[in-house]
This record gives sequence, structure tokens and C-alpha cells, in this order.
Amino acid sequence: MADKGGMDKMKGKAKEMTGKVTGDRGKQAEGKMDQAKGEAKKAMGDARDRAQEPLKRRDT
Repeated sequence: MADKGGMDKMKGKAKEMTGKVTGDRGKQAEGKMDQAKGEAKKAMGDARDRAQEPLKRRDT
């Protein structure tokens, strides 16, 4: 998980802004969902990194 949800958050922000400009509430909602998905990926990646930290220290 290299970008940890960053791309989903950027894509979501773009969709949300497009929806606001065009008045498309569905597109706005999609954008917010993509942003939430990105945040969830980031949280999961951060938790995974914290869980692996003791293993990395043990191997060195």
C-alpha cells in the first residue's frame, strides 16, 4: 500500500468539486465516499506500519 489512500483522497476531492460546480449531488457524494475510502486506507496502512515496527527492530 504505497500511497496509503492518497490517490483516493485526491480523486474524491476532484469529484466532490466537480459535483459542486455542476450541481450534481451524486458526484459530490461519490467524491466524499472516495475521500473516506482514502482515509480508511491511510489508517489501515498506518496501523500496519505500527504493527510491523517491533518486527523490524528485532531483525536489525
